[in-house]
Amino acid sequence: MATMVLTVAGGLIGGPFGAQLGGLIGGAIDRQLLFKPATREGARLADLRVQTSSYGTAIPQLFGTIRVAGCVIWATDLVEHRATQSGGKGQPFTTSYSYTASFAVALSSRPIVQVGRIWADGQLLRGAAGDFKVRTGFRLHDGSEDQAVDPLIAAIEGAERAPAHRGLAYAVFEDLELASFGNRLPQLSFEVIADPAPVSAGSIAARVAPLAAGGLTTVLHGFSTQDSVRTTLDALCTASGGWLCDDGDGLALVSGAGTARMLPDGGAAGEGVRGARDSRSVAAPDSTPRRLSVGYYDPARDYQAGVQQARRPGEGGRETRVDLPAVLDADAAKAMAADALARADRVRERRTLTLGWDALAVAPGARITIEGVPGQWRVDRWALEKMVVKLECVPIADAPAAGPASAGRAVAAPDSVRGRTVLAPFELPPLDDDLAAVPRVVVAAAGTGSGWRRAALLASNDGGTTWHAQGETAYPAVLGTVRMPPGTGRAALADHASIAEVELAHPAMLLLSADEAARGAGANLAMLGEELLQFGVAEPLGGTRWRLSQLWRGRRGTESAIGTAQPGDRFVLLERAALKTLDLSTSLGSTIALLAQGVDDPVDAAPVVAAVGGISLLPPSPVHLSATPEGDGTRLSWVRRSRIGWDWRDGVDAPLGEESEQYQIDLERGSERRTLRSDEPSVLLSGVDRHLPWRVRVRQVGTHGLSPAAELLLPALGDHR
Repeated sequence: MATMVLTVAGGLIGGPFGAQLGGLIGGAIDRQLLFKPATREGARLADLRVQTSSYGTAIPQLFGTIRVAGCVIWATDLVEHRATQSGGKGQPFTTSYSYTASFAVALSSRPIVQVGRIWADGQLLRGAAGDFKVRTGFRLHDGSEDQAVDPLIAAIEGAERAPAHRGLAYAVFEDLELASFGNRLPQLSFEVIADPAPVSAGSIAARVAPLAAGGLTTVLHGFSTQDSVRTTLDALCTASGGWLCDDGDGLALVSGAGTARMLPDGGAAGEGVRGARDSRSVAAPDSTPRRLSVGYYDPARDYQAGVQQARRPGEGGRETRVDLPAVLDADAAKAMAADALARADRVRERRTLTLGWDALAVAPGARITIEGVPGQWRVDRWALEKMVVKLECVPIADAPAAGPASAGRAVAAPDSVRGRTVLAPFELPPLDDDLAAVPRVVVAAAGTGSGWRRAALLASNDGGTTWHAQGETAYPAVLGTVRMPPGTGRAALADHASIAEVELAHPAMLLLSADEAARGAGANLAMLGEELLQFGVAEPLGGTRWRLSQLWRGRRGTESAIGTAQPGDRFVLLERAALKTLDLSTSLGSTIALLAQGVDDPVDAAPVVAAVGGISLLPPSPVHLSATPEGDGTRLSWVRRSRIGWDWRDGVDAPLGEESEQYQIDLERGSERRTLRSDEPSVLLSGVDRHLPWRVRVRQVGTHGLSPAAELLLPALGDHR
């Protein structure tokens, strides 16, 4: 629209030339207003609700240390966060969306001690050191009877409506970032430490039912109760080989041999009671399993399900599997399988005793010995028929010796500590043939731990008054600090005398050596202090320290920084994928402050400051400055350099890289100053005092300012012959 209007208006005022000029102006307006690229939007969710658990889900009592999934008992909808970032000059803005959620997960219906690791979709969300791999707030309520209401739930639901869930251990996540989980609530599992040490099967049984269970001494690393008391006690009896009996004061759980009552055995032809016979039967071998498997959870494999088996020789093909909600090591599980198989084989033999009234006190589950028969027996069934007590007994089997077992190999989720973010911002000298129009400030970042990946960036160019989001950092860089600087050297020669020692951010960072051909292609380029150099040999000194030698100094116009590095200065290995260019308007001579917001970064971290000196915009200093007599004067000459075209090409001048070629020559002698201009790389000095020396400084005039100076002490002109 503006193109049409201004073309017509320009034609009426200035004829054809005016119409053309108006069309150009109108086109520029249309491109900025009407045809400006639209803002790009990233993926966005349409439904912000999260899935919660259903009513009636049983919450178990946990014992020892065990991994459980938990039950979501409260959650907010997903919260959408929107960020718009400039795409650069002439590029559209990009809007990205991220999501967080807050929710509570019930873990145990009895108090716990703490929570260890947490997994989300099979990957570690919280490591063994208590560090979270994703930014989130986290609070644990241990299930005590006096625990307070969670402040987040109270703030959202209202203090009068928010329950404290006393007696229920639960965890609360606040603003968990969901980008790593496909913007959905992940499947969580928790390493719950309910007791400070492993617990016995008897203590668990006594907790879930009012009975004595001191006879169950089998130790379990962890255990989760089932839906009912019956299924829980059945699992505990299977794990320990125990059974229920009446100890005179009530029900009790016992196992193995113990105090037993002697009973007579009438034998096949004898009379235990007049008119009754005792009997003995042995079932066929194939009536019992030949192979018995025990399923359990193995702590050596991050509580993944494991199976240990026991086999018996002989006939039969039956197989039996017992799944226990218990945490065991492989050896204990194998011994448990062997014990269960031995018991199943021993109970093939059964004896039926017919006794008189005096046997009424022998209750089911009681231990007995049979006169003339070795071993102890357990009363499995009890019956009273026609004033006769019948006891059906099975032998009490001794636990067999089980050999060692292997848990197998597990691929555990990596648990790398992220650590705090280390930022290294600096102005980057030109590394390619692209001319920069604004200062090119980049930031390299890494963490103090090998698990660090990225962090959000905030930048300020007004001393911290306002902060601008800069997105996320690039890939982790190899960086650290200088411990021993390399000292002075020459940029035109390979420096085989100097060495540098650096300390990297964490031990997992590596440096590699590179030969001359690789360095010629750009390998091992590093920013050490303000000097850009390349190293040929990287030698590890142990820990995080490295020694660098065979140096190429002062690369890409940084020769003025040779010898200026101090201990504690930054060291950054320059890799394009690890450098993020800041999108922030700034001017030469200013500073930029940066803040990182990583998972483990404190909220009160001090900003890191980078100075903008202009090395990315200004031409490098001229070189080979020399003076030769010419007539009555002196000819100063030099060789210009360019901030583009760093490749050495025979017979071809380096591209200018500036709007025009011009130089400023400053002459200084005491308090006397003279300034000359030249549009070629030489100038004839004439009409100056010949008898005193002059200090000469030559700078190239660039598009954005003057280059660093090439200096020469010019001797007294009268000395020239």
